[in-house]
Amino acid sequence: MNTQIKTRLLGNSGLEVSAIGLGCMNLSFGTGPAKDRQEGITVIRSAFERGITFYDTAEAYGPYTNEELVGEALKPFRKEVILASKFGFRLENGAITGADSRPENIKAVAEASLKRLKTDYIDLFYQHRVDPIVPIEEVAGTLKELIQEGKIRHYGLSEAGADTIRRAHAVHPVAAVQNQYSIWAREPEASVLSVCEELGIGFVPWAPLGTGFLSGKITADTKFDSSTDLRAGFPRFTPEAIKANMPLVELLVRIAGRKKGTPVQIALAWLLAQKPWIVPIPGMDKVEYIDDNLKSLNIGMTREDLQEIDTEMAKINIQGARLNEGLLAMSEA
Repeated sequence: MNTQIKTRLLGNSGLEVSAIGLGCMNLSFGTGPAKDRQEGITVIRSAFERGITFYDTAEAYGPYTNEELVGEALKPFRKEVILASKFGFRLENGAITGADSRPENIKAVAEASLKRLKTDYIDLFYQHRVDPIVPIEEVAGTLKELIQEGKIRHYGLSEAGADTIRRAHAVHPVAAVQNQYSIWAREPEASVLSVCEELGIGFVPWAPLGTGFLSGKITADTKFDSSTDLRAGFPRFTPEAIKANMPLVELLVRIAGRKKGTPVQIALAWLLAQKPWIVPIPGMDKVEYIDDNLKSLNIGMTREDLQEIDTEMAKINIQGARLNEGLLAMSEA
């Protein structure tokens, strides 16, 4: 029996989801060793029991193993959840070697993802990165065909810029855009959020907790294993950048003390306060993280709180690029 929590609509798509979703990637990949399979299933099912109905995965996570985990974990209540996955990378020997959104690859990935996810439809199928070679109109046309065939119900774009979103939406409505967005990665505010608002598109921030930095648990002494943790290559996670960016954590700690919350809850509450159609998907690989994050839904951020954050953030010069060069080069946002 799952508990009811606040829900949000992803723009005009009709997709109603829990106000916070579960980013499933780091159960299998990306921020350290993969979790034991049974432990991963327990985390996902615990999230469902607590009312989370929105789950995010991708063929590239693992690769493949995260979709298999999510499919197995959600199988008993598949019809009660909204399941998102992604295509668009070229994968060779378990490594990402570029973008691939050719129509034949999109269709092949959709079929393979359906099998791994143990389902006959994907609620939301994102292009993981914009392909510089395949026109976005061709991508959107292919996704429209998959919608007409009933294999996917909606599609989205990840790390896409405003012009790409408009062009795709003109072919078939985009349901959601998933770009990196948090209190320390505010690039979508330049143009992407306004386009989403204008066109009625939901916005799903990935890394809403700054890939863990906004938790306050990372210090200049934190070591990231380059064999299992993507952050080892992110310029924002060098010891020098971590030290330079600490005033942001101190700001969150200060506000959390006043609100009787945690830095994590303040970071999520800040995102939720930006727009009613924003649904963050923090990576939660422990049940206690789920409980902590969901408490952000009960933290009210006043206009004064938000103004204070903007004023203080204007004094902090965030150091380091948000992604490594290879991933940044594949991002339009």
